[in-house]
Amino acid sequence: MDKIQETNIHIIKRYCKDHYIDNDLFLIDNIKRIPIPDSARRTNFIIIGMCTQGEAKYTVDTREFTVRAGETFIVSERHVINQFTLSDDFVAMSMVISVNFFHDIIRNVSEMSALFLYSRNHPVMRFDKKEQTVFRNYFDAIDRRISDKGNHFQKELIRVLMLAMFYDLSNVIYRNRKGKEKKQSRPDAIFTQFIKLVEAHCKTERRVSWYAQQLGITAKYLSEAVKHVSCRTPNEWIDNYVTLEMRVLLKNTTKPIKDIAKEMNFPNQSFLGKYFKENVGMSPSKYRKS
Repeated sequence: MDKIQETNIHIIKRYCKDHYIDNDLFLIDNIKRIPIPDSARRTNFIIIGMCTQGEAKYTVDTREFTVRAGETFIVSERHVINQFTLSDDFVAMSMVISVNFFHDIIRNVSEMSALFLYSRNHPVMRFDKKEQTVFRNYFDAIDRRISDKGNHFQKELIRVLMLAMFYDLSNVIYRNRKGKEKKQSRPDAIFTQFIKLVEAHCKTERRVSWYAQQLGITAKYLSEAVKHVSCRTPNEWIDNYVTLEMRVLLKNTTKPIKDIAKEMNFPNQSFLGKYFKENVGMSPSKYRKS
């Protein structure tokens, strides 16, 4: 096979019964319900889970990891996962989250973003007994809200619960990073600084060269460092944050699209429309009505 297959988030829906909301969040009480692929797959979503029994081995970008009972695991988007070996008694509860929904929840929380960036290279961490209980409680609480179809504020409530869970998970990541890593590698440090800059300036700056200049490095070196750490290019990260900001403005304000274009530093509404459609797959006006 010449090309690595992508695992689409829509495929997950058939294994979740009613435990999902839109195409943004899927809850799986036992990840074994999903057929294990027999070849390398590139994820286009994020998985956050906790092993409650047994163990599993797998590779992420050819690096081997083992997750055991009481450990949390995070699989970030765009990574290639392969070579799964699950013990017969393996059980893990998992959340599958769309990239857009994830970044929408943690937007403007720069320290949390930096901590989750650390987890891209350190995806398995141990929970203590209290943290295991807390994760189970979040999982159950979010599942109850997913079942509450008649609640007008359903998705907002789920968003708040997810943010609270991410804060608790970030604390585990922070503790893990503090205990294991005395000093960040140069590419990791550049990537973290780059993401913080993008979060702060994506409304006005979309040029990779500008971000490289702020970091005092060449655009080529920035591109190499970002691609090495995240498996995505700087342009892909910039586009992700820009379109996220646009989606928020389109869904949560009544601003005319021409005013959003001005706020997002586009020459005019037509340029914004073309950019948005290339990245989201539909026009801004259609997205606003969806």
